Amino acid sequence: MTTREKINASLSPRGSLETLSQREVQQLKETGSGSVYGLFRQCALAILNTGSDSDNAKTILETYPDFDIHIHQQDRGIRLELVNAPGDAFVDGEMIASTREMLFSALRDIVFTQSELEHKRVDFDSSQGITDYVFHLLRNARTLRPGVEPKMVVCWGGHSINREEYKYTKRVGHELGLRGLDICTGCGPGAMKGPMKGATISHAKQRIVGGRYLGLTEPGIIAAEAPNPIVNELVILPDIEKRLEAFVRVGHGIIIFPGGAGTAEELLYFLGILMHPDNKSLPFPLILTGPESSAPYFQQLHEFVGATLGYEAQQKYKIIIDDPSMVAREMGQGINEVTRFRREHNDAFHFNWLLKIDEHFQHPFDPTHENMASLKLTRQQPVHELAAHLRRAFSGIVAGNVKDQGIRLIEEHGPYEIRGDQEIMQPLDQLLQAFVAQHRMKLPGDTAYEPCYRVIA
Repeated sequence: MTTREKINASLSPRGSLETLSQREVQQLKETGSGSVYGLFRQCALAILNTGSDSDNAKTILETYPDFDIHIHQQDRGIRLELVNAPGDAFVDGEMIASTREMLFSALRDIVFTQSELEHKRVDFDSSQGITDYVFHLLRNARTLRPGVEPKMVVCWGGHSINREEYKYTKRVGHELGLRGLDICTGCGPGAMKGPMKGATISHAKQRIVGGRYLGLTEPGIIAAEAPNPIVNELVILPDIEKRLEAFVRVGHGIIIFPGGAGTAEELLYFLGILMHPDNKSLPFPLILTGPESSAPYFQQLHEFVGATLGYEAQQKYKIIIDDPSMVAREMGQGINEVTRFRREHNDAFHFNWLLKIDEHFQHPFDPTHENMASLKLTRQQPVHELAAHLRRAFSGIVAGNVKDQGIRLIEEHGPYEIRGDQEIMQPLDQLLQAFVAQHRMKLPGDTAYEPCYRVIA
């Protein structure tokens, strides 16, 4: 990364935390100056660094070692003091509005939520307790809108897709927006930005005021993939598992664009949930799509799902190639089915309570070398549990590729070892090799990819 201008600034809340009691301000100040400070500083720096070409959290932190951020108490609430902040976050000395909003969203989700947890009991030992916690975080962020008809489309895909694939995500987003649908993504670049960008134009064409561009992330991801400036609602969940649960609880349909290990992780997570017997009759549209040039990618992914999870898992999604309008029509029809189902079963439109999520998908996975080598990648288990273990394998690869802690573990101990049955390891190895050959592991322009894993049968 090149050297950039650095700016000192003082900011008051906008978008979040505008009205606080003096006691709440003091709690924020105390929490933000303790062990949580490093996490908040890292996320704040990533938000201020929006537009950078780097997806390496370690590089970003090392580029701005003198960046600092402080929480101050004042009669009207709180004030943030920034020291040596990236100059790209400012225009003529004023912080860009979207950046300012997201900065206080980070403060709300990381510092305020931690403060709340210290004074409330959260049951992390039960599936329902974890779901309740996700609900609490989303409600605190004002994400849940009771009474609004289902229209939130979750879009997953890679942050380092090529130009043709990126343009295709914009075309799909445009078609979704023309039909009045809102967009939720992981809030980063690439396939997370394109659908939002396309929808902003079509929302304007349809004179839709208040279109939603919801970004859901977590601390390890946001430091590697800064939020794109189109996001008008940012929520930072504590870990990847709660982030993924938030996607499927607030979304009414999911579209998957081309991507790499992170996209495969998301697909396996959702397929594992859909394969649970309790979700057999629950409608939830899932579409895999991309331009004609991406057809081989989806064929490889489709074959991998068939080889590991079986034919039934393949029936849980549709693959549509190079037809954005068909994608939008199919998604609209699928969401109509979701709406009818929730009316019939008295389920909320804004939070999918009836969706069964097994605890295998909810507890945080720490991608240490020991945990990665201990994954249960065998057919001697229910298929939805196999999906959970495969999801963890890809989660570890993502950590080794872009997350600060994962990168440091690889530097210290070498590549992860992923072990399992030959009939699972072989298609896994073939899929990962295809990702590397197609440059789906790193941003274009990086040096040759050095795998952070070894697949061992």
